[in-house]
Amino acid sequence: MTTPFVHRLRVRYHECDMQGIVFNSHYYTWIDDAHTEWIRALLGSYKELHRHGVEVMVAESSARYWASARFDEEIDVEVRLESMSTTAMTTVHTFRHDGELLVEGRIRHVCVDSGSWTKTPWPDDVRAAFTPALQDG
Repeated sequence: MTTPFVHRLRVRYHECDMQGIVFNSHYYTWIDDAHTEWIRALLGSYKELHRHGVEVMVAESSARYWASARFDEEIDVEVRLESMSTTAMTTVHTFRHDGELLVEGRIRHVCVDSGSWTKTPWPDDVRAAFTPALQDG
């Protein structure tokens, strides 16, 4: 099993709601940020996907909220590749502050041709870069 990728961020004031906790929609922005950094760690620049003539599009997303993050806290976002098919991947994004579970999100991305925007198989080089990140169970 590979070590999960972790992206660290700090909660900014404008990301908090009137109750002083992170507004729920910001977790999806952070999922996107962490996913982009995960791709950079595995494949290089996001432009590598473009070089292969593909893009990724969100097909499905969900989040479960366990506890609240607050202003100025450092949050670790762990990214794990849960599954990968011929044309899609599902990643799990686990948010923690000082080890406490805050949120768990799942995103299913579909690989699409960057010219036609139709679903297409992962290019071999892209699949080879992502496959080692698959997690057991």
